Amino acid sequence: MSWIDAILQGTLLGGQYALFAAGLSLIFGVMRLVNIAHGDLIVLSAFIALVCVESLNLHPLLSIFIVCPIMFCFGYALQKVILNQILGKDILPVILVTFGISIIIQNVLFEIFSADSQRLLSGELDTLSLKLSDTLSIGWLPLIAFLASIAVITSLQFFFYKTKTGMVFRATSDNSEVVELMGVNRNHVFALAMGVALAVAALAAIFMGMRTNFDPSVGPARLIYAFEAVIIGGLGSLWGTLAGGIIIGVSQAIGANINPGWQVLSGHLVFLFILAIKPNGLFPKTKD
Repeated sequence: MSWIDAILQGTLLGGQYALFAAGLSLIFGVMRLVNIAHGDLIVLSAFIALVCVESLNLHPLLSIFIVCPIMFCFGYALQKVILNQILGKDILPVILVTFGISIIIQNVLFEIFSADSQRLLSGELDTLSLKLSDTLSIGWLPLIAFLASIAVITSLQFFFYKTKTGMVFRATSDNSEVVELMGVNRNHVFALAMGVALAVAALAAIFMGMRTNFDPSVGPARLIYAFEAVIIGGLGSLWGTLAGGIIIGVSQAIGANINPGWQVLSGHLVFLFILAIKPNGLFPKTKD
């Protein structure tokens, strides 16, 4: 039964990783941008949520309606003002600039909040669980986070394939120069994509803050999990990102069940194994 519990808990944890990775997958799919600052932007969102919760006396879940719009606007401005100026065939300038943004965010958060560990307290939701059997139960908070990841990816899929704006996103992803000849402002499209990606990152940050402690230094670890989920699933594939997150989560849970010290290592080893046998990921994005 312990193995069943490990797989179940790992699957729920994978939903959290998929939320981390969904925004990263989106911006890579639309503009081939590798955002090294993605993990620190998640942490920034968590601290904004912390300020909202403490100053407005809100439940963390209600802070979603404040933090997500704030991060959408921040992402739009970041892409419009900075990243659009350096986008091109060479990915090195983008990597260097986003690395610099990552360092800036970390240091600003350290100055404002110090290195103390923080948590978004969610009251009874922290301990409520759904009993499946006498020996098996799942927490409501991990379950809600997992369902949220499915809802987000379903919504993004619908947006990309069933709306006119989504069609513009896909066309821009395929050939941004051609869509400009058709009257589309690709810089605006890229900024919208970054805004949506950071709104999703904000949602992931709130669930992260409710489930675990966080501090200004945890961004790189979140980035690694997000990258691994994206690469396992296949670059640009949203459902693949969910599969990648679940694979990492289950691997970590099984590793921890064997030896607590193997939790993080087992996820990385499975990532390397899949990368060796499927370099393009399990569900690589194909041209429509």
